[in-house]
Amino acid sequence: MLNQAIELSNAGRNSEAVQLIRQVASTGDAEALGVLAEMTWRGGLVEQNPVQARVLFEQAAARGSTSANLTVTNLLASGVAGKLDWNQALGRLQTEAQQLPARRKALDLIATMDLTNAGNPKTVVEGNRLSDNPEVIHFAGLLAPAECEYLMEATGNRFEPSMVYDSNRQLVRDEIRTSDGSTIHWLIEDPAVVALNRRIAAVSGSSYESGEALALLRYSPGQEYRPHFDFVKGAENRRLMTALIYLNDDYEGGETAFVRTGLKVKGKTGDVILFRNDGADGGPNPLSEHAGLPITKGFKYLATRWIREARWIP
Repeated sequence: MLNQAIELSNAGRNSEAVQLIRQVASTGDAEALGVLAEMTWRGGLVEQNPVQARVLFEQAAARGSTSANLTVTNLLASGVAGKLDWNQALGRLQTEAQQLPARRKALDLIATMDLTNAGNPKTVVEGNRLSDNPEVIHFAGLLAPAECEYLMEATGNRFEPSMVYDSNRQLVRDEIRTSDGSTIHWLIEDPAVVALNRRIAAVSGSSYESGEALALLRYSPGQEYRPHFDFVKGAENRRLMTALIYLNDDYEGGETAFVRTGLKVKGKTGDVILFRNDGADGGPNPLSEHAGLPITKGFKYLATRWIREARWIP
C-alpha cells in the first residue's frame, strides 16, 4: 500500500497518496508511521508540524522502526520539538552502539568530552579578541581534530550547491556563493553533534535553542563566497552572531576576510571565530561584511552556526 501511495504521488494524486499513508499508519504500521512523521516534519504534502511529527516518530520507534528509534534518540538529546532528556538519550545511544558502528563512534567521541549531566561543557574557554567593530573573537583549537573529522563526515559527503537568501527571504542559487553545502539538520543531529553545538553556544554566551542547524561547507579550488552579510534583513528573530568552525587547514587561499576593515583570518583545524552581525541601530553592522576568499589549492571544509536573537528550534 505504501508503494501504491508513492505511485499516486508520482502521478500527481497527492491527496490520495496522503490519505492512503494515513490509512496504513492508523493500523500501527511502523514504516507508514515513519513516512508520515517525515512528511509532517518537512511539510508540503501535509501541514508542517514538528511537534506532531516527533510524536509520530516516537510511535514508529515503539513499533520497531530502527530509523525512527535513531531520530527519537537525537531529538531527546537536543530537545527539538519536544522533551529534552540528555541522560535518556545517552542510554539509548549506548544500546544503539552495540549494533551500529556509527552510533559507537558517536558514543566514543562523547566519552572524550568533559560534559555535565545535561550535555553542556563543564568549562568555557576564553577567546582572543581580533576586532572590536565588528566584534570578532578567535577560539584556538576549540574542537579537537577527531571532532572536526566527525563533522566533516556527518552527512555522508552529501553536498549540494550552496544557497543564499534573496530579497524575499527565499533560498536561491546565486553566483555570490559558489561553494557546496550540506546541513546537519535536527533529525540527524546526533548527541555528539548536539554536544559540539552546546560548546559553541557556551562560548558565544547564547543558548543552544537559539542556534540554526549546523551548516557544512566545502570549497573546491576557485570556489568562494563573495562579500556578503549574514544578517537577514526583515527577520523578526534577528541573526545576531555567526560562528565559523574551521574543520581543516590543508589548503591554500580561502581566508575569511572582513572586507571593510582589512581583517583576514585563516583558522587552523578546530579553530572557531565568532563575530557579531548587528549594529548599534539594530540593523546589520556595515563593518560585518565579509567574504570567503577563493581557494587556490586543496579543499576547505567549514562548519557554520548562525545564532538568532531568540529561540529558533521548534
